[in-house]
Amino acid sequence: MDELLNGDWRTWVDQQNFDEWTLDSRDGLDLKGYFLEAKEPSNKVVVMAHGYLGGAMDMGLFGQYYYEQKGYNIFTADARGHGSSGGDYIGFGWPDRLDYLDWIHKIIDTYGDDTEIVLHGISMGAATVLMAAGEDLPDNVKAVIADSPYTSVSDLFSYQIGRMFHLPAFPFIPSTSLVTELRAGYSFKEASALDQVKKADVPILYIHGNDDTFVPARMSKTLYDHTKSEAERMTLDGANHGGSFIVAKDKYITKLNSFLADYAGW
Repeated sequence: MDELLNGDWRTWVDQQNFDEWTLDSRDGLDLKGYFLEAKEPSNKVVVMAHGYLGGAMDMGLFGQYYYEQKGYNIFTADARGHGSSGGDYIGFGWPDRLDYLDWIHKIIDTYGDDTEIVLHGISMGAATVLMAAGEDLPDNVKAVIADSPYTSVSDLFSYQIGRMFHLPAFPFIPSTSLVTELRAGYSFKEASALDQVKKADVPILYIHGNDDTFVPARMSKTLYDHTKSEAERMTLDGANHGGSFIVAKDKYITKLNSFLADYAGW
């Protein structure tokens, strides 16, 4: 927790001169994104997606490595309902998948057709990039990294209501989903990373902590087992939710680099 809240990477983030981008979402929201050009010209961009109640700059935990050690451009955005982006409701990845698709096209339009992109998300951001993977992604997207993803919003909330309150999913989750559909425009059932990876063409790396009590590691196993595209999965002992990069950084980076070399040619 100390590393997440007060790690040196946060000082690094504060010292960077990100370009602020804006995007009008398909449903009329004003979204904010942040692009940091590599020190030396590169056609490689890592597009990162943060977790629930977080913000774009939280992905500096990974961005510092991609930028300083690998020499890549990095991009991150405040999800709808978070940070400086508009929206009264949190999408848990479902409407956000289209936001990220539009961010991807904006990056390609800005930096050229030879731009190569890797998507890297954590928790809700991992679900977001997996949901995006099931859409018609441009060939520029070479790989997806999903750290601590959930199978669907319905599965996540059903698990949490049992874990936290010892209540059954029915009737609470279906009734809440109905309200969400009326107010936020999506249902828990349709917000499914599992359904999306069944349609994915892009290679996917799943990373999950075996001690995750917020999103159980079995969810990434289910996702891996049903992924249509090339996929790999790594679990790490001693890591709770989203903590794998901190608990086992060397193993994380080694697996990340081998996956990107094998499937993205990076």
